[in-house]
Amino acid sequence: MKRQFSVYGLIALMAASASAQEHGPTTSDPVIRAREDAVRVAFATMPDTPGTGPYPALKEMDPRLPDHTVYRPADFRKLGGRKLGVIVWGNGGCRNDGAAARQHLSEIASHGYVAIAPGRIRSGPGAGPSSDAAKAGKSTTADVLAGLTWILAENQRKGSPYYGRIDPKPTGVAGTSCGGLQAIQAAADPRIHAVIVHNSGVFPNDRNPATGAPVDKSLLTRFHTPVLYILGGQSDLAYVNGADDFRRIDHVPVMLASINVGHGGTLRERNGGPVGQVAVQWFEWQLRGDKAASRTFTGADCTLCTRQEWTVERKGID
Repeated sequence: MKRQFSVYGLIALMAASASAQEHGPTTSDPVIRAREDAVRVAFATMPDTPGTGPYPALKEMDPRLPDHTVYRPADFRKLGGRKLGVIVWGNGGCRNDGAAARQHLSEIASHGYVAIAPGRIRSGPGAGPSSDAAKAGKSTTADVLAGLTWILAENQRKGSPYYGRIDPKPTGVAGTSCGGLQAIQAAADPRIHAVIVHNSGVFPNDRNPATGAPVDKSLLTRFHTPVLYILGGQSDLAYVNGADDFRRIDHVPVMLASINVGHGGTLRERNGGPVGQVAVQWFEWQLRGDKAASRTFTGADCTLCTRQEWTVERKGID
């Protein structure tokens, strides 16, 4: 496992990175590109999975939140007295397709969370014959946070299936690519207690072509929780931006974990692939204080530190 890597080797690819973060997965590496293409094709027909956690999850649209997609444990009775945490999500390309990361979000939900993404189910199972994810339009950071506002209100509404089942403290935000920029923006909300930025980072010099998430580097100073950046290696065309964010953040604990899979990450693999497992462990540690989960990130022999496929940098995390 390599402890350090160059932040600046791909500066010449900045223009391509801008396109990647706004429009979706792309890379200059033909091997990684072929892998991403294969994953994308498989994902289109892949059935939904319930996740690997103790609470098998489902994906649904709720009529009280008609422009979002909700992922939750299918059987609340299995929770016993356990309260649900909440994760709100920013979609890749800032697209308004709530099923764009369905494998990843189902995995998170299966560990006792409600995960909410902007947009109706516009791809994969349940999309319907008239759905077209490519024409889904854009979501905004306000749409991301609307999911959090809604679920916290449902927790207080008598008659809601969520009534009294939500713990308002373990609440986090995550997102990928353009949706990662939405996550950075939403992270300033005081209701947010954990952050993951996937395959993303703020463009330098206030240059931001991602219309769904108008952000600049000054927003990094508004993080008030620990932050995890998960990048797809130097073949990820958001790598330079994300690594530069990591370098600049010095007021909260921050970790950069990178795996050489390209800009698409493993979000569309079954149960979110290895990135899904890392995301669950981060939220379990940050939001629930799980000591076993913390060992994925802390200590000289942290789990990610000892896996050859991952490259790790940390600040304020021992």
